[in-house]
Amino acid sequence: MTRLLLLGGTAEARALADHLVAAGIEVTTSLAGRVADPRLPVGLVRVGGFGGIDGLRAALADYDVVVDATHPFATTMSANAAAACAAAGLPLLRLERPGWVQRAGQAWHWADSHIHAAQLAARLGGRPVLTIGRQHLAAYLPALADASVLARVVEPPAISVPPRWSVVRDRGPYALPGELTLLRDHRADVVVTKDSGGDYTWPKMVAAQDLGLPVVIVRRPDRPAGVPAVSNVEAALAWVLTGGQGDL
Repeated sequence: MTRLLLLGGTAEARALADHLVAAGIEVTTSLAGRVADPRLPVGLVRVGGFGGIDGLRAALADYDVVVDATHPFATTMSANAAAACAAAGLPLLRLERPGWVQRAGQAWHWADSHIHAAQLAARLGGRPVLTIGRQHLAAYLPALADASVLARVVEPPAISVPPRWSVVRDRGPYALPGELTLLRDHRADVVVTKDSGGDYTWPKMVAAQDLGLPVVIVRRPDRPAGVPAVSNVEAALAWVLTGGQGDL
């Protein structure tokens, strides 16, 4: 039986685990442990880090194949997985949902970093809504310390926020009516997000367009070189069923 390590924490990872368990694959999903009450996939689950590349490489002795289905911005985990799998000689696949594609009429402004995004937001408005997660909030303090910011996070921020900032704890998936209410109630004039892609958080993008608001989007980081990648669960499943030897 194929033993698979699934680096998860995304909707795609949970869906892939469903298919793999149904196909008789022994799946262990690894979660980072940053969320207090995560949505658990089927199959075996481990929570917490591996201790860097060396720790992950040691853990790979228990597996035959690895799928990295972490968030598009989980750069450290993806880099560690690429290095550890290369050292261990294990097949590795990256499952990553496509990024969002800008179309005519969408007032999107692309940023190369969170600091750049904060600077763009400060120029575009004074009542931004930040949906970039709690880990990067500190990058927005220099440019937005005096702005009326609404930051939506899953877990409480690890930093003290300025007096004019408000923090809302909420977890998706989100629906359009709720996103419209959030932006209207805050009287938002700009939205800041990451290029997470997919449908899970797309309603806020629709809400921003409906309200005529500009959106600042942090570009995705580059994925590790040399790692084959697919953009949907079906392709990942087919690859795993070949033992990681199939063509993509």
